[in-house]
Parts: sequence; C-alpha cells; structure tokens
Amino acid sequence: MAALPKFIAPGLAAAAVAGFLVPAGPATASQLVGVDASNVKLAADGSGRALVSFASGGSVHRVLASGAVNARAPSKTVPQVQFTLDTRGGDVRNTCTPVSLPLAWLVTACKATDGSYWALQSWQRLLPNGGARPAPAQAVRELRLSHWRGPAATLTIHLGWAYRRYVQLYGLFDYGGPVFGYHVRSGVPLDGYGRNIYVDALDSDLGAGWRRVNSFLAHAPVGAFCYGFYPHGGRLGVGRLLRATAIGPGVTPDVMWQGAPPAKYDAAADQAADGDLRSLLKGDRLCRAI
Repeated sequence: MAALPKFIAPGLAAAAVAGFLVPAGPATASQLVGVDASNVKLAADGSGRALVSFASGGSVHRVLASGAVNARAPSKTVPQVQFTLDTRGGDVRNTCTPVSLPLAWLVTACKATDGSYWALQSWQRLLPNGGARPAPAQAVRELRLSHWRGPAATLTIHLGWAYRRYVQLYGLFDYGGPVFGYHVRSGVPLDGYGRNIYVDALDSDLGAGWRRVNSFLAHAPVGAFCYGFYPHGGRLGVGRLLRATAIGPGVTPDVMWQGAPPAKYDAAADQAADGDLRSLLKGDRLCRAI
C-alpha cells in the first residue's frame, strides 16, 4: 500500500530500572535518570552539564549529567557516547532557555548557550508484549534525558500486508546513517548501539487503550525492521491506531511514529507496498515482501 505520512518526533536513551536506579559515574548504555517522576525540573549550563531534579518514590532526587552529546555511528570497537551521571547532584548555573520542541513523550526541554538542546521525555518502555497486564516494575514511566545538536534520528515506517491478509509494518531507523548494533542476545542490544522498536496498538483485540503489541530489533547493517501482525493466541493486535517508539542513538532524543493501519486488504496497494519494501529495505537479509 502507499506509505503513510511520517510522524517523526525525537526522543532519548536508557539503562535499568528498579524503583529508582541510576549508576554514579559512566553507565553501560544510554541513560534513563529516574522512573515515575513528578515535579521534574531541568537546568543546564553552556559547558555540557545538566541537572535534573524530580520527586519519585517519596524522595527528591538530583542527578547531574555531563560528558555526552549526539551519537556515534555503529562501531565494533569504539563505545557509544554516554552520560556520566552523578546521583549526588550538584550545582549548575542555569543558562538554558525553555523551548517547545516536537518531541514525543516530552516533559521539558531547553536550548543551551552553546546551541545544543537538552530534553526530558517519559514513556513506558518496559510494557510486556501481547497486551499482557504489566507487573508494577513493567508499568513504570522512565524519565529519559537527551543532549544533541542538529537533527534527531528518524523512524521511517510504512504499512502493507503479508500473505495478503495480515497487516505488515516495515521501515528504517536512521541517524545520518543506519542505527543498529553488533552485539545482541535474545533480541536484547548489548553494545550501546543496537535499538529495539516498541510497537503499541490503540483499542485492538489486545484490549482497550494503548497496549504493547511487540518489540524487535533494528537489523544490521541497514537499520531495517519488519513485523507482521500475525495471530498470537488468536489475537492480531492491529488496533485503530499504531505507534512505534525507539530510544535515540547515543544520547539523542527518543523518536516515535504514529499512523492508522489499512482498513481492508487492497491487492493493488499490496503490490505497491511490496515494491516499496524491496526498495526501502534494500540490503536487509531478514525482511522480504511476502
């Protein structure tokens, strides 16, 4: 079918969650700074430091972030950029001007005097696949900090069909080049470069409201991905709307796409979508027009 219009909204980075857990010093992946946060405040100077303060778990937290901007292209030997996070907090002379940006899941953002941007986003990354009811640890809203100059990553998604009856989602994750990782285990990126695409559906046969359908990796070496909405336990999970979110590469913002699935099968549109998939995902070994 014809490609849906792109809805590109930047976003950010991650680590691990248990109530509130942030390592002091360098982290092992791109960062989150807290969970289920309220009264969130962001201050930054012009020398690459930001102070995030928020309430969570009955306490007030202050996290000082520094040492990273933008992202590197995938590498087998050089680590991805990452913040140094200090949970002891600190003081920064705030010179960051509040701005409104077209970012998904945005909490607050500002422009620093060096021309870079800082942003905080919050969303439920850990929801279980298949629309299952989340455990408390899976339902948390992660608070994520990003720092970048220039364009954010783009999440390009088109829709078509697989086997002439199942809606198929396919696309590319790009940041001036493909976003992918070299080291993966059981679908989990291990090298700071790989990224999962998290797909949700609104009012589907998984349940009312937004439900997590599935999550999957952007493939090496072209940043491509594809997912067919096949029956799982008799349910498809297509919904009235679909959205997909990915953690930005490095410490760039998280990105989100949203669009409506096709209402019914159309043979001509299916043929056009198959051609589009072959062209768009050229070089990918895992996604095929079927």
